[in-house]
Amino acid sequence: MRHPHHRAIAAAFVLHGIVTGSLVTRMPWIQDNLGLDPAMLGLALFCPPLGALLTMPTAGRLAHRLGARTALRVLLPLHCAALALPALAPGLGGLCLAMFLLGAGAGAVDVVMNAQGVEVERRIGRSVMAGLHGMWSVGNFAGAGVGVLAGHVGLDARVHHAVMAALLAAAAVPALRGVPVGRPAPEEQVPPRFALPSKAVLVIGLVGVCAMAAELSTMQWAAIHTIAVTGASEAVGAGAYAAFAGSMMLARFAGDAIIARLGPVRAVRYAAALATLGTAVVAAGRVPAVTLTGFALFGVGMAVVVPLVFAAAGNAGRDTATGVAGVGTMTYLAGMAAPGVSGWLAEATSFPFVFWVFAVFTTMIGLLAGALRPAAAPRAVPVPAGKG
Repeated sequence: MRHPHHRAIAAAFVLHGIVTGSLVTRMPWIQDNLGLDPAMLGLALFCPPLGALLTMPTAGRLAHRLGARTALRVLLPLHCAALALPALAPGLGGLCLAMFLLGAGAGAVDVVMNAQGVEVERRIGRSVMAGLHGMWSVGNFAGAGVGVLAGHVGLDARVHHAVMAALLAAAAVPALRGVPVGRPAPEEQVPPRFALPSKAVLVIGLVGVCAMAAELSTMQWAAIHTIAVTGASEAVGAGAYAAFAGSMMLARFAGDAIIARLGPVRAVRYAAALATLGTAVVAAGRVPAVTLTGFALFGVGMAVVVPLVFAAAGNAGRDTATGVAGVGTMTYLAGMAAPGVSGWLAEATSFPFVFWVFAVFTTMIGLLAGALRPAAAPRAVPVPAGKG
């Protein structure tokens, strides 16, 4: 990562991932503290997609108006600070509001940083999106690791998340120095507030919908599933999520080389097959070791899918941010709503049945992989003097 723009966007991905990893490993604590059954927790998990739905379609417009660096310097610290809110909720209503605000911040930051990831690919002339999402996984794994330790020692999640929120928000602004300042776009070049995705972006988005539905549901329910189905402790349950996040992180750092060798279509087809195997192992497993193995396989299989979806969308839209926002809105709406549906489905049937459903989603990813075939290879773009 010799390019300062590349390093700065990688830092944004890391911080975004830490927020997610910090939250999901303490969801069992939040559930127990508020006395929520799976259906009630599922209702709270419906709120992040509502927040994301509000902000993602307009995030590209904000980046065009303010410039990417300014937009990220506003949005990322706010998102980090919002991590403190869910554990402080006094009841289900407060938890729903906190999760709504987290979803709003997560969605807006995701659009801007993924659009900047596509711009980095164009500047340096090679694929970097898998590696950037690998940095997200580094943050996610680090946040999960701290969550495992906090759960093991019995640390109150309100203290844990308040400290993490303050540290992450403070780190966000200096981490973004390498993002080019840019100039606010003239009004005639600013995208409309709500731009409908093109047909090409919609097809790409279908792959993302399947991937995010399975991936984000697993993030939210891995720990709870492992505790409920295998009788594991809270620390081992959090370790199931860490197995998923850690395996995804390692696979993403190898992802750009694999994509270069196989091409995006074949890479996604092989990945989908491995992810399907992993979800089947999770669904069939009844002891912690088997379940953790299944989550690790699933993490490896899902590693390159979402990065390739965003890269394809950024190159298929009329401009980078609009393409990313179109796919991002679809995937976040489906993917972040899926945990809530999963909770209701688990309450009506069982957690293993939910993971058999995810196996159907991962199979569909393989069938739809042709939508990610690139029209052209990423092109190098000269970096203007003084733009980093």
